[in-house]
Amino acid sequence: MTDEQLTEWVKATSENYFNKPFIHKAFFNNRLRTTGGRYLLKTHNIEINPKYLKQLGEAEVTGIIKHELCHYHLHIEGKGYKHGDRDFKALLRITGAPRYCSSLEETKHVYICMKCGLEYKRKRRINTDKYRCSKCLGLILKKH
Repeated sequence: MTDEQLTEWVKATSENYFNKPFIHKAFFNNRLRTTGGRYLLKTHNIEINPKYLKQLGEAEVTGIIKHELCHYHLHIEGKGYKHGDRDFKALLRITGAPRYCSSLEETKHVYICMKCGLEYKRKRRINTDKYRCSKCLGLILKKH
């Protein structure tokens, strides 16, 4: 999906859920790591993390777009657009936008207990000589 297609998606979502136009641009930003999207106050543009589209699909990204559009429309109208503001929370409820996006699966290392078969999914590597299974104290080995 291109940035132009994303912008059209955001415009359609804005019309469907807010009955207001989105007149700025939406972009994919590969550098976003801990968030699904971001509303930029100075330019009024919206950035979306493309990893959410790849891993979790269009339904999750639609929720992220609705969340960012809540920031967008409230900021332009001069109302409370921050996460803790009453206006923001009310608009989230009205539009059905999520307050937080789901977390991405970032498993890089999979370990398995040789005794009971329990799997450990980790972002960071562990020293298998130093640690044992938390369930049965069996040996842990890296899986593939």
